Amino acid sequence: MKQRDRELGMGRDITRRDFLYGLGAASTAPLVPGTTLANEILALEKKGSDPFLYPPALTGLRGSHTGSFEVAHALAREGRSDWGPERRTDSTVYDLVVVGAGISGLSAAHFYRRQQPDARILILDNHDDFGGHAKRNEFESGGRTVLGYGGSQTLESPSGYSRVVKKLLRELGVDLNRFDTAYDQEFLRRNNLAGGVFFNRENWGADKLVRFDMAGLGGYLPLAPSSLSAEEAVQAMPLSDAARGEMLRLLTLDEDQIPDVPERLKEDYLYSMSYRDFLERHVGITEPDVFKALEGLTTDSCLGLDATMAGDAIIYSGLPGGRAAGLEKDDDEDPYIHHFPDGNASIARLLVRNMIPAVAPGTSMEDIVTAQFDYGKLDDPASNVRLRLNSTVIKARHDGHPDKAKRVQLSYVQQGKAYQVQAKNCVMACYNAMIPALCPELPEAQRKALAGQVKAPILYTNVALRNWQAWHRLGVGAFMAPGSYHINALLDFPVSLGDYRFTESPDEPVIVHMERFLHRPNQGLSNREQHRLGRHELLSTSFETIERSVREQLTASLSEGGFDPAKDIEAITVNRWAHGYTYAYDFLNEAYYDDWDDARYPHVQGRQPFGRITIANADAGADATLNVAVEQAYRAVSELG
Repeated sequence: MKQRDRELGMGRDITRRDFLYGLGAASTAPLVPGTTLANEILALEKKGSDPFLYPPALTGLRGSHTGSFEVAHALAREGRSDWGPERRTDSTVYDLVVVGAGISGLSAAHFYRRQQPDARILILDNHDDFGGHAKRNEFESGGRTVLGYGGSQTLESPSGYSRVVKKLLRELGVDLNRFDTAYDQEFLRRNNLAGGVFFNRENWGADKLVRFDMAGLGGYLPLAPSSLSAEEAVQAMPLSDAARGEMLRLLTLDEDQIPDVPERLKEDYLYSMSYRDFLERHVGITEPDVFKALEGLTTDSCLGLDATMAGDAIIYSGLPGGRAAGLEKDDDEDPYIHHFPDGNASIARLLVRNMIPAVAPGTSMEDIVTAQFDYGKLDDPASNVRLRLNSTVIKARHDGHPDKAKRVQLSYVQQGKAYQVQAKNCVMACYNAMIPALCPELPEAQRKALAGQVKAPILYTNVALRNWQAWHRLGVGAFMAPGSYHINALLDFPVSLGDYRFTESPDEPVIVHMERFLHRPNQGLSNREQHRLGRHELLSTSFETIERSVREQLTASLSEGGFDPAKDIEAITVNRWAHGYTYAYDFLNEAYYDDWDDARYPHVQGRQPFGRITIANADAGADATLNVAVEQAYRAVSELG
């Protein structure tokens, strides 16, 4: 092993453990020392009788994990249609079969059960865990369980939720006011942890962490103020003198640069151009290094400066330029605090426990956080609601003409074998782009509309640290990293709920959350083309490559605070979502209609009911948020009649 790999900790047992659970025990067991394997199994056995039946504790490659997508790819990409004889799993004709156990699919089952309390419901999902993007990551560190989120993050702006969503949350026992105290809003300020920006040696000639928030982190994190002025921060950045001058202008410009645009039309104007166009046209930015320093900071858009609308970059992502656009700060938004320790995975867990009470004890939003789930009870024949994991649906057909059929026949593959179930009704709560391959009966126009909803790939990496001393010494709680593999790194949200307690001392374990949004800027590619290329890159990147990037990035950015990757990193879970955020329309090139339910939108065309099949997912609402996923589930169930 190379000396650098030893320094990074690449040779520690944790790496082999991650490979084991990321790629499958059978193929990697020979690589694992016997005592290490035994210790890991014993640790996981505390969670249940079979260690491989407790997915939240698995590390390595998660999200679109090995075994979750191969059947779907064979069907949709290669046109495979034969997986051998189809076995009937049971004689039950279900009242409802839901395809997809994400928030929307689980909500659809909940709404159907509300209408028909005695209904027999089966939920099928291709992953080894439920929740879809609402993914729970668990770690054991320092003798305690540390929780993180591997996908759907927060109940964003819940005051604006519809009555449908608010009622569902009440039925699950979620008290939104509880987050006022559960989320420690003084944690970062109390520990003097500010925002920052990190420039790496590879792209900028020097490793430099500047304790200054230039990328909107303070828009959702209650950070401590920086001790640096904008001028001092820019002077510390490894930029040319010309680039420093333009960067300082961008960060400090107070005068409205578009005074001819009426205030009521300013937002519309910003949504008519890219962020790069705005910077060039109205702020006078020309230096390549300034654009390079801002590239990727658009994060959730999953696109570069040239394809992200200026309105999204400035208003949503909080990138500099708001005052230059003459915008007033909006103080009416909900604080970004409605977050469970495992993100929206707790909502998925509440839904499952509500429908299958035997799966876990408890009744409240407090006890759901640490409730031990028995995955062996998810698919219990004695339960009216059953949840079947590792089951990839390959076909859904009516048993006659869709207008007159009484049943839907579904086929799925589990562990290489084909099975068949029947239902009176079916809700497709999987990805829109997959539905045309599953439902060949659909009209061609609807199939085309569904196939065009190309989801954006994202990577959420959680790193369990033995302590956060280095962060405390440097006075940084979150930073952006233009040019690095992960665009950001932040200490997890400080939430204590029920019996779960967030770290209080820098000597205690913590999770660092890191993100990567794959895109190909400035190449003249459409948004869909960028998403497809990013997906290919994500699925073809090994865990070892991602692990090395994590260790290199944290070492380079935190070494002055005493960070030692070989000692400080306890475990790494990589949540790769090849099909991540729902497709966001490219309104720089695609038509915009004021009514989000306008029939001319492909997402509206794609979600139309077809016989006994309806469609529920965030894609159907063209918005990757929990409330939209729930609303679309309610609509889909209502359409079943």
